[in-house]
Amino acid sequence: MLVFWKERLVLLANPKTGTSAIEDALGSLATLSLPRPAVLKHTNATIYRTHLQPYFEQNADGAFQVVALMRNPFDWLGSWYRHRQGEGFTGSPLDTSNLSFDAFVEAYLQTPCPEFADVGTQSGFLMQADRVGVDRIFCYEDMERFVHFMEDVLDCAIVLPRLNVSPDAALHLTDDHRTALTHVLGDDLVLYERVAAGETA
Repeated sequence: MLVFWKERLVLLANPKTGTSAIEDALGSLATLSLPRPAVLKHTNATIYRTHLQPYFEQNADGAFQVVALMRNPFDWLGSWYRHRQGEGFTGSPLDTSNLSFDAFVEAYLQTPCPEFADVGTQSGFLMQADRVGVDRIFCYEDMERFVHFMEDVLDCAIVLPRLNVSPDAALHLTDDHRTALTHVLGDDLVLYERVAAGETA
């Protein structure tokens, strides 16, 4: 999470949407940067609105705009799978290097699911109860639009580095698992369609 106090802007770090690169590029410009631990870095909309927003707005004497990015839900889940194939996870309970993506998705669909597949949903991060908890959501796939927005807000040029790049891996799914995943990620897919259409901007 990055807080830009003067600009009255909060950027929530939705996991697997380029947050490490954004933090590297913008962290020094932020009034408050929470790069670690992960529970603080990835503060979600509900936690922010419930606990941090009242404190911030009381002391800033004004409202903050809250923004975040969202990724195609299937690609987002694939990014988690590939990320946990990295050397840093070898031999750990989160290691997915010995699994196909189809096996990873099969585990993700279980209730409860194994630790290595327990990554939640983007709607769970971005929603607050039954409504969107973020003022403006940008598509990860249209990063240029987000960068232009932040350049206007901060009045400076921004270049994002390539950081935390996941290993390449095949993302093949059986038809049955794709159908089941479409159902489980239903809220994410609906929200992503709205974001792609510019309805949450």
